[in-house]
Amino acid sequence: MVRLEITRLPGIMQELAPDMEELVGRIYSWYVEPGHLVFPDPMLEWVREKYGDIETQQIVRVTNNQTGESTLFNSVRARRPVLTPRAEETRDLRALSGEGPFANPLEETPADTFGRIDGDYWVTASNIAKYDYLHAVIIAKEDDPYVTSEPQVADMISVAVRWCQDANRTNPRAIYPFILWNFLWRAGASIVHNHAQVLLTHLPYAAPARLERVREEYRCRYGSEYYDDLFTVHTAVGLGLVYKNARVMAHLTPRKEHEVAIITESPHDLAGALAKVLECYRNIGVQSYNAAVYMPPLGEEGHYVAWVVDRGDLHSRTSDIGGMEVYAGTPVVSSDPFRLMEHLTAAMLP
Repeated sequence: MVRLEITRLPGIMQELAPDMEELVGRIYSWYVEPGHLVFPDPMLEWVREKYGDIETQQIVRVTNNQTGESTLFNSVRARRPVLTPRAEETRDLRALSGEGPFANPLEETPADTFGRIDGDYWVTASNIAKYDYLHAVIIAKEDDPYVTSEPQVADMISVAVRWCQDANRTNPRAIYPFILWNFLWRAGASIVHNHAQVLLTHLPYAAPARLERVREEYRCRYGSEYYDDLFTVHTAVGLGLVYKNARVMAHLTPRKEHEVAIITESPHDLAGALAKVLECYRNIGVQSYNAAVYMPPLGEEGHYVAWVVDRGDLHSRTSDIGGMEVYAGTPVVSSDPFRLMEHLTAAMLP
């Protein structure tokens, strides 16, 4: 069996039925171009041993024609080994997680004016330095920094939803919820103890609002739901699967490494798939991640979309975000979505 990789994307397209090829081309375009380099003789042995023959490298750029998202892939970069954290580093994280105000949130963190939401595994605190006017922290009750079980993830989402409902009663104008989960310092967390963020506002944030505009324009132009077609396209090329009631994709235009998108029609259906993604992340050595959940306005039906992305080695002194991400708007990614899909399939399917 031939292992798929991003450089084979044009060949995969040619194997699709005409109507599916048309649908894929509606959402995505791409190019594959060779990049060339010349090594000095002293480098050749080391390069060939580590990477093989890479004087010519195939660069793939994939663009979402509907959203404008664009990602560059280099299959040589994707060959680099991913290493799991050493055991002593894991012990250090567990020790650090038991320190600081989040280890004793009822006495060392502020509450919202309407109180706290207390779940089985999580409890809320009002964020002491707020992103926005309604902003809470959802704090894990356990010191173990790693959360990968479905009950834990389900409880976090439930606590967030309940907090939004209470926050809305204090300010009925605020109807747009947003969940953010920054895991460890590489992802922007200032405290090691596991925690997520939940916000509620009267104006939707830019990224989910932009995606809603894309969905509306897509519906008007093509008469179909963008999320449905996006998942169909990912499945057609081998990057989508269904886990329980969740549609899971190894994203074809990832923001950074190993990005996964999960689409459901209920917040509760997110938990199982998200827990499996986090389990998969641990299995492949992901040490830090960002996760976010886009949700419909309170009181309305709609899609719940979770995005999860790897933020790199905890001990790296190099940032994973550079000028290409900030100003070109085109991330440079070293992971291959087809390799990621193999790991997701192993984690989710029997």
